[in-house]
Amino acid sequence: MRLTALIVAALPLAAHAQTAPDEPNAQGDVSVTIYNNDLALVQDKRTLTLSTGRNRQEFADVSARIRPETVTLSAEDAGIVEQNFDYDLLSPQKLMDKAVGQSVSLVRTNPATGAETRETAQVLANNGGTIVRVGDRIEVLSGMNARVVFAKLPPNLRARPTLSVTLDATRGGARPATLSYLSNGFGWKADYVTLFDEAAGKIDVQGWITLNNTSGTSFPNARTLLVAGAPGGQVNSSPRFQPRNPSGNRPGTESANRERLGDYYVYPIAGRTTLANAQQKQVSFLDVSGAPAAKAYYFRNDWLSSLNEAASVDTVLRFSSSRAGGLGDALPAGTVRVYMRDARGQPQFIGENNIPHTPMGSDLALKTGEAFDVKIQPTVEKRAQIDSNEWARSERYRITDRNGQTSEVTVDRAVTYWRTTMRYRVTNARPTPVMVEVVQGGLDHWWWHDSRVPNESIKGTQRSQDERVWLVSVPANGETNLTVDFDTRY
Repeated sequence: MRLTALIVAALPLAAHAQTAPDEPNAQGDVSVTIYNNDLALVQDKRTLTLSTGRNRQEFADVSARIRPETVTLSAEDAGIVEQNFDYDLLSPQKLMDKAVGQSVSLVRTNPATGAETRETAQVLANNGGTIVRVGDRIEVLSGMNARVVFAKLPPNLRARPTLSVTLDATRGGARPATLSYLSNGFGWKADYVTLFDEAAGKIDVQGWITLNNTSGTSFPNARTLLVAGAPGGQVNSSPRFQPRNPSGNRPGTESANRERLGDYYVYPIAGRTTLANAQQKQVSFLDVSGAPAAKAYYFRNDWLSSLNEAASVDTVLRFSSSRAGGLGDALPAGTVRVYMRDARGQPQFIGENNIPHTPMGSDLALKTGEAFDVKIQPTVEKRAQIDSNEWARSERYRITDRNGQTSEVTVDRAVTYWRTTMRYRVTNARPTPVMVEVVQGGLDHWWWHDSRVPNESIKGTQRSQDERVWLVSVPANGETNLTVDFDTRY
C-alpha cells in the first residue's frame, strides 16, 4: 500500500516550493554529487575556443559558494596559469559602494507635473545612507527623492558568480573542457513516512530524499547523485546508536543492491533534475508494504533514582531493514515519521525519531512517544552498608622482578560495600497485557566492575557492566512489582 495520502502531511512545508523557471546561463552539461554535510562536487562540461598561448576564460554561473582552492579544469593541450573567483555580486548596495568617489546622474520627478530633471552628482559615502555632492551643496539621499543612474557597471562587480581562469594553450581551436570544484550550500537527507498497523504487526514505508540548494546558483537539468556519507574527514552529524536508546538497535551485515562509492552508498536521481537555488525538493527512493513491525515499551532508570510520582514508559517501534524480514535496503540517515489509522480509518501522526546511516539487515528500535496508560515508579526502598566479609577483604598479586624471580603478595584492605533494594512498580491501564523492558543503569560507576545482584523477583539479564534488564509482564488493568537487591561499592 502506497502512502501517497500521507506525503503532504509528513514532508517539510518548504518542500512545496516550485522549481524556478529555467533561465539562460553559461553552464554546460552539469553533474552534481551531493553529500550529507553541506558539500557537493560540481562537474561542468563546456566547450572552449582557445588561441595558442595565454587565454582568459570566464566561467559564469558557478556556485556562489564555490571553494576556489578545489577547482580543477581538464582541457586537452591547455593548463591553468591563474584563476580568480569574482563573488562580489551585483546588488543596489554593492553598486552604490563601488560608486563612492565616482560621478552618477540623479533623476528627480516632479510629483505635480511628472517632469524629470537630471543632475550630475559625486558619491561621497555610502555608510548607512548615501551622501552626494551636487554642485556646491551636500545631500543625503533618502526615500524616493531621487533615482540614481550609472553610466556603466563598476569593474569586478558581477551579475552572476564568475570564475575567471587564465589558460596556457599549446594549440588553438575549440575543445571540450570539464570544470570541477567543491561547493558548500548543498545537502540532503532522507525522510520516511510510515503507516503502522499494530494489530497486524505490519508497517508500510515510503522513503523520500529531501535535498536542498542554498549555494546561490541554480543548476538546471543536472545529473544528480546523492552520496550517503561525509567524506574528506568532515564531521558527520548523523545520529548514532546510543547506549540510552531502547534496546534492539543492532547494525546489520547484509549488502544492499546499490552502487557504492568507496565506503559510501550512492542514491542516483533518475533522469535529470533542476536544482534551483533556495529550494527543497523530494524524490522517492523506497516503497515497501507489509514489513514486520511491533510495538514495545521501555524505561531506563538512573542509579539511585527514585520518582515521587509514576512516569510514562517510552513507546518503541521495532522493525528491520533486512532483505528477508524487513525493508530490504540500506537506509540513509533521516527522520522516521510514524502514523496509525484511527477508528474512522484516517491516518494520524503518533511520533517521529531519527535514524543514522543504517546497513541493510539492521534491527531498529525507535522511541515514538510516551505511553498514556503504562507507567512506572522506581523507588529506593532500602540502602545500607554490608559487611565486607560478604565480598572479599584481600587481593593477591603475582610480581616478577628484574631478575625473573616471581613472588606472590597479598594485600588486606577494608572496603565499604552497600546493598541497595530497588522496587519498580509498573501499572497498566490498558485492556490488554503488556511487556515492559525495565533497565537499571549506573551499575559500573567509576569503573569498579564488581556490582552484584544477589536477589531479584524477576530473572534479569546483564546487558553490560553498566546495565541490567528485566522483561516485566503486566496484566491487563493491573500492576507488577519488580524488586531487586544490588551490592555495590558506592
